[in-house]
Amino acid sequence: MTPEPTGQLVPTPTGYDLILTRTYRAPVGDVWASVTEPERTARWFGPWRGDAAPGRTVEVQLVFEETAPWYPMRIDACEPPHRLAVSTDDTAGAWSLELRLAETDGTTELHLIHHLTSTEQLGEIGAGWEYYLDLLTAARTDGPRPDFDEYYPAQKAYFESLA
Repeated sequence: MTPEPTGQLVPTPTGYDLILTRTYRAPVGDVWASVTEPERTARWFGPWRGDAAPGRTVEVQLVFEETAPWYPMRIDACEPPHRLAVSTDDTAGAWSLELRLAETDGTTELHLIHHLTSTEQLGEIGAGWEYYLDLLTAARTDGPRPDFDEYYPAQKAYFESLA
């Protein structure tokens, strides 16, 4: 089964928000733990180390990238269990990301928001986040890990068409 892209691009006063959504039949606290606890983030994104608090920087290892590098990630806001905002500024560029979680009747909706200043590399960025969010789903359900080749370059044209 080929994964379908879900991202939406919304203009903002400073650029664009790329928004991707996943829904889980789970309480918000459990989904929050999947995106904030290092032993759980290791299963789909990578572990992190450091003193996690707003205004502080932790290191995150991107274990599903080719060289599994460690990157600094600043915690801009942390409002458990509903909002986490982080930013990075490294060789890959400056990124501002936000996770928003909301629960209704035992079902939690997760929105990953990538705040963009331009649509450059949107095809790569969007496909990458679709892949990572499907890794999160696989980790939460003990399902098979998706293959990145099914996302990129397959979804590149979809995301480029959003611009």
